[in-house]
Amino acid sequence: MTELRNDPATQSPGGGTRLPTRNQRRLHPAWIVAAVGFVTLIGAAAFRSVPSVLMDPLHAEFGWSHGTIGAAVSVNVLLYGLISPFAAALMDRFGIRRVVAGALVLVAAGSGLTVFMTQAWQLVMLWGVLVGVGVGSMSMPFVATISGRWFVEQRGLVTGVLTAAGATGQLIFLPLIAALAHDHGWQLPSLLVAGISLAVVPLVWFFIRDYPSDIGETAYGAEPGSRVGVRVTVTGGASRALTVLFTVARKPVFWLLAGGFAICGMSTNGLIGTHFVSAAHDHGMPATTAAGLLALVGVFDVAGTIASGWLTDRVDSRYLLLGYYALRGLSLLALPALFAPGVEPSMWAFIIFYGLDWIATVPPTVALCREHFGEDGPVAFGWVFASHQIGAAIAAAGAGVIRDLQGSYSLAFYIAGALCGLAALMSIAIRRLPAAAPSAVDGAMRA
Repeated sequence: MTELRNDPATQSPGGGTRLPTRNQRRLHPAWIVAAVGFVTLIGAAAFRSVPSVLMDPLHAEFGWSHGTIGAAVSVNVLLYGLISPFAAALMDRFGIRRVVAGALVLVAAGSGLTVFMTQAWQLVMLWGVLVGVGVGSMSMPFVATISGRWFVEQRGLVTGVLTAAGATGQLIFLPLIAALAHDHGWQLPSLLVAGISLAVVPLVWFFIRDYPSDIGETAYGAEPGSRVGVRVTVTGGASRALTVLFTVARKPVFWLLAGGFAICGMSTNGLIGTHFVSAAHDHGMPATTAAGLLALVGVFDVAGTIASGWLTDRVDSRYLLLGYYALRGLSLLALPALFAPGVEPSMWAFIIFYGLDWIATVPPTVALCREHFGEDGPVAFGWVFASHQIGAAIAAAGAGVIRDLQGSYSLAFYIAGALCGLAALMSIAIRRLPAAAPSAVDGAMRA
């Protein structure tokens, strides 16, 4: 797993060879864990998005309404958010390997068994429940758990890279799945998802360890004597998620983070992700052009999230969230004036900026959860992430109602812009912990 450097540092003064320190190794095991986590998260993002691609093929074969198929997607999205805090608690109780490997098996079962379904309720149970629970168990708390246990240095950067895996997964798999569904029917993509899920299980089982101390290592960049990455005994499983919720809910910082992240979900997945194509089409833009612009958001999202992780290691996370939400709000207020039958330079500027800002909020939010909630940070972030999905669901429905009543999405964009301003104020209202205050994990843990 590691290779020694051939340098004078490994030679003793008498000419003999002495054992190298960990800092003299070329590759710390933490990077292998992060790499396997990246591959897993790429797949999870793709699995979650497949049902939307298969909506028309399923409608054509079974005659199910788009509302019925959409119900399965809604269950999938809701469980994706709500299962997250329980998955984080189960990772603490039973280990990362077992939870993630089990989640991949659930995804494989949910996807593969769809080729035998004949009723709409089976679609809800398979794509909605099984796949929803599976991908929810490999969502953002998985990122927080890996970065929190295995890294001290470069923690923000790793969080950004792992978060960006979501956009990468969609970019890699969705065009392939759409092409396969068009040429060979929806069954082949379903079986492909099942096969990929099972193929990742051995990688998780053999290359991911729950704690660095399990293999005699310390977390990457940890100081001597640090408790980061050292196995701790955790009692309870899913019940711990509720216990943590009751604990952190007493702190105002939790509601400030959850409220801001709910607005994040509203202004991204819920509004832009769901309604941008329709809003652009209302102004004469071809749907294919609008869909292409939305895909570009995913391209720039990768760069933006990684850059945000790098900044999180160096800048106060509260200031980052202040900037992200404030600028996002201003861009949404301007968006209705940017729509046109063609793609003007101003719209290109919006797409580039919104892509860079799309989930740039994740690394600083994870850092603040870790800073304020210590050992409970990943589980607390699971609840914060659940609020993100709830916000997205509210915006997805609410913007559609506004469009039906007003004949335009403009009011929805204005409301979202104003709410982003509120999220910016909520973020800067979070109090910074005193430098000397110990956390539950490792003394004064920095964001």
